Amino acid sequence: MKKLIALFAVSAVASTSAIAGVALSGAASVSYDDNGAGASATTYDADISIVGTNGATTLTVGMDVDAGASVTGVDMATKIGPVTIAADMFDEVSIVTSAAQTSTGESKVETTDSSVTVSLDAPIGDATVALDDSGDVTISGTWSGVTVSQTMGDTDITKGSASIAGMDVSITNEASATSWSVGTTVSGIALTLNSSNDMTATFGLSGNTMVVSHVGKVASKAATAKVWEVAEVKAYSTVAITRDLTSGASLTATYKSSDDSLTLKAADRKSVV
Repeated sequence: MKKLIALFAVSAVASTSAIAGVALSGAASVSYDDNGAGASATTYDADISIVGTNGATTLTVGMDVDAGASVTGVDMATKIGPVTIAADMFDEVSIVTSAAQTSTGESKVETTDSSVTVSLDAPIGDATVALDDSGDVTISGTWSGVTVSQTMGDTDITKGSASIAGMDVSITNEASATSWSVGTTVSGIALTLNSSNDMTATFGLSGNTMVVSHVGKVASKAATAKVWEVAEVKAYSTVAITRDLTSGASLTATYKSSDDSLTLKAADRKSVV
């Protein structure tokens, strides 16, 4: 099975010896955080995305360039008749040492997250059947406005989403644990709520965009053989106001109740084709 997937991928790569179009985009930001009663800090972030296309084939490379240049992702997608091939070629370092872990459930073991998935648009009620190189099989499709996917493998995952009475609803069941989210717009205010008790309200205010968020409490979890412990985090709220500037950049001020901190962030995003 893995040899068959590899054959499809090699065929796609071999057929794209030249890139017909290249698009370059990037984003950069600098943030000042007074950290409430703690020491203030200034942080930087700069990212670049390179997208090359040739016919039905797309190659995307992501890079983090604020502290030297490092690759953050390499993805290829192509289509051969009814077959779609998606390849995640970048294997991130997932293991976290005890000295670096921050009590948020980081992985203790190294895992491989690169993959190749072959999908077939099957003539069975608009369903799509996908097979990846780990042996997982996913069947997905949309029927009567309801989008459903079922993944069968080491961990069974069922997902469903639909728009009902002006609300966008999504439900996920993974390894017998269910999560959900609901989103709607009321009087110009975009509202979201999920099963973790996280809530957001987004609306315009005098030419600015204001986002009021409530982040639900995170319960503590003991460490296991594969992950570090998760420390308890009390519920908190944030208020963020963003203003788009005439220069093309944006300025955001964010207040966080958990540490009574204020963060100022200037950001810019550009695209070149």
